Amino acid sequence: MDLFTTHNTNLLPHDGIVRYYSNVLTHEQALYYFQTFLNSLAWQHDEVIMFGKRIVTSRKTAWYGQQPYRYTYSGIARVALPFTQQLLELKQLCEEKTGAQYNSCLLNLYHHGSESMGWHSDDEDTIVPGSAIASVSLGAARRFCFIRKQVLM
Repeated sequence: MDLFTTHNTNLLPHDGIVRYYSNVLTHEQALYYFQTFLNSLAWQHDEVIMFGKRIVTSRKTAWYGQQPYRYTYSGIARVALPFTQQLLELKQLCEEKTGAQYNSCLLNLYHHGSESMGWHSDDEDTIVPGSAIASVSLGAARRFCFIRKQVLM
C-alpha cells in the first residue's frame, strides 16, 4: 500500500472499518508535535505480568483525556491526565477528518524499530463497543498491521 495516498475505501473488509488519511500534517507540524510530546508529556514504562513474571516494557505510554477517565489494559490501570493544548489540537484534527468524537488519548513512545505492541483487541469494558479509534503516528514510518480476531483465538 502506498503510505502517502489517502484511502477512502475500507481497508479492513471483514470485521471492521479502517480508513487511512495521509498528509494530515506538514513535515514541520509533525516534527513540532513529536518534539513537544517527547519533551512535555508524562511518559512512563508499563509494567505487566506475563507468564507469571513482572515485565517492564521498553516502550513508554501516557494517558490523557477530557476527564480523569480510568482505563485498564493488560492489568495496568491508568487515570487520564488533562489534555494539553497540543493534544487538543490533534484531537480536533482527528474529529474533523473522521467525523467521530474522541474523549481520551493513549500515547505510545517507541524508541526504535524493534519496539512494538503485540496483537490485541481494543475491547476493554471502558471502550464503547463500535466506537471509533483514531491513530496518529509521528516520527519514523512504521507498519500498522491488522489481523482478524478469529485468527487470534
